[in-house]
Amino acid sequence: MIDEARRTLIDEHSLLTEEQLYSLVNLPSERIAELAELAHEVRLAWCGPTVELEGILSAKTGGCPEDCKFCGQSSHYGTPVKAMPFLDEAEILQAARESASVGASEFCIVLAVRGPDERTMGRLERVVPMVANETGLNVNVSAGILNEEQAYRLAAVGVHRYNHNLETARSHFANIVTTHSFEERVETCRLVRKAGMELCSGALIGLGESDIQRMELALQLRELDPQEVPINFLNPRPGTPLEGVAHVEPMEALRWIALFRLAMPGVILRYAGGREVTLRELQAMGMTSGINALIIGNYLTTLGRSPKEDIEMLEQLSMPIGAVGTVI
Repeated sequence: MIDEARRTLIDEHSLLTEEQLYSLVNLPSERIAELAELAHEVRLAWCGPTVELEGILSAKTGGCPEDCKFCGQSSHYGTPVKAMPFLDEAEILQAARESASVGASEFCIVLAVRGPDERTMGRLERVVPMVANETGLNVNVSAGILNEEQAYRLAAVGVHRYNHNLETARSHFANIVTTHSFEERVETCRLVRKAGMELCSGALIGLGESDIQRMELALQLRELDPQEVPINFLNPRPGTPLEGVAHVEPMEALRWIALFRLAMPGVILRYAGGREVTLRELQAMGMTSGINALIIGNYLTTLGRSPKEDIEMLEQLSMPIGAVGTVI
C-alpha cells in the first residue's frame, strides 16, 4: 500500500483515491515510520523544503456564544477564561511586530465570536491594512461564520487568508457542536474562496472521533481545497465537557499528520494547538512526517513553546524558514 501510494504521489504527482487513503488508515503501528517517511517525501516533492511561520493573537477573548465542547472560550461552560473586550490597535500592532521579528510571514487575528457584527467588521477593516502596511506581514483573520458581504469586505481590505476550521468530520460534528451546523462552516469556507481570500481550514484530533471519521474529515477538507490545513490536537480545557479526555498518543499523532499530508499533498500543513502536550519530545519527528508550517509562540488561551525553541528545531533539521519575500 505504501509503495502504491508513493507511485501515485511521487512518480505520477497525482492524488490518492478515497479507497487508497482508507486502506492506509489500517496500517499496523509498526509501519508508522514508513508512512511518515513517505509523507515527508511527498511534502518535499509537492511543497519544497521551506517552513512557514505564523503568529496568532486572541484579539477578542472569551464569552463566545457557541457551545463547542472543546473550547475554553465558550460562555456555556464554567472555564477559567474570562470574557475580554477587543484589544486596541496598538496592542495588536505590537503583537504583529513581535511575530515579524522572529521570521513569521503570517499573522492571524482571532476573535471568539459566532461571527462579526458591524462594529467588529469596522475594527477589522481598520486594523488589517494597518498591520500589513506597518509590518509587511500577510494578515489573516479568524472571526467565525461570515455572510457573503462580509467575506468580500474582508478581502477588499487585504485579508490574505481566512481561518475557519471544520474541526471534526460531518458525521461526528453534532456530538461536539450544537449551536451551528457543519454545513454552516462549509458555507463560510466556500464564501472565503469565492471572495478571493486564501482558505485556512483544519482539524482538531482527539474529540472522540474514530479513525474512519478522521479520514472522512481529511477528505471533506480536501473537497474544500484549502491553501492551509492546521493540525490541532485536543489539549483538554478545565471546565469544558471534554476536560477528562486523554491526550492523543504521540505515535498516533504522527500517523495522522502523515495521513493528512498524503490526503492533501500540496497544502500548507501547519503544526497548531496541542502539539506540545501531545508529541512532547517528538515534535521534530512531526516536521519529518509531513508538516511544513508552524504556529509560533502562544496559542489563544494556552501556552506554546518559545519561538526560539522552534527556530532552533528547524535549524537542527536544516529546514529553511520562508519569510515574506525571502528565505532565512
